[in-house]
Amino acid sequence: MSGVRRVVGVIGGSGVDRVFDAGHRTSHKVATPWGAPSAPVEEGMVGDLTVLFLPRHGIGHTIPPHRVNYRANVDALKSLGADSIVTVSSVGSLKSELPPGTFVTPDQFVDFTKSRPTTFFDGGRVYHVSLADPFCPELTERAIAAGAAAGQPFASKKTYVCVEGPRFSTRAESNFLRGFADIIGMTLVPEVTLARERGMCYVCLAMVTDFDVWADKPVEAKDIVETMARNVDRMHTVLSRLLPTVAGAKRCECERALDGAGL
Repeated sequence: MSGVRRVVGVIGGSGVDRVFDAGHRTSHKVATPWGAPSAPVEEGMVGDLTVLFLPRHGIGHTIPPHRVNYRANVDALKSLGADSIVTVSSVGSLKSELPPGTFVTPDQFVDFTKSRPTTFFDGGRVYHVSLADPFCPELTERAIAAGAAAGQPFASKKTYVCVEGPRFSTRAESNFLRGFADIIGMTLVPEVTLARERGMCYVCLAMVTDFDVWADKPVEAKDIVETMARNVDRMHTVLSRLLPTVAGAKRCECERALDGAGL
């Protein structure tokens, strides 16, 4: 392993950027080989840790999930020195025991996206990166501990199914997906796979905003927004606990993802 964690990227939405300590903040406009990221990257401090914040859907939530430039977002954070990514995502629940307001740390995912670029390696040398365990176990463990310490426990060892969006599921789709997943969202993939290709640790802090349509009530965007507004302070409390514990922690095996993966 090559040292300790010093710079962490946070990808999320409104309210999440309040994790920064008071003090000077820097805004970075980053160009990548894959174009511009969703917005300028904001840099600030949380204790001894440098934190880079990037709003996944752009300023004002103007970019739909299927149009997010995931490659540019991940590469921009990497180019600014991030070795880890902590994401905050809203998800629907596929299980009755995970009601709206539940916080979840998935440990597996199923990909049902359709048209997104999913790799940095589109030509030249080919890499087949292992995603048997797609989320960083060390960061996930720290997130679960931070949630417990903050009185905001996470449901762990759950499976996230990622769909293309931006539409919500049909009843048939929702009931089908319930057979092998616990939560459903539109943004995890390819973000998590790209982070692995860049040797970055990745953890997803998911906030359940609704029951998916299997529960017989059609999902409405206004309900999701209202649930997010009610719970963003709770998630901010968890991040405020989690991020200081990351500073100086030893790097893990995630950074060696490309070792032996090239052909």
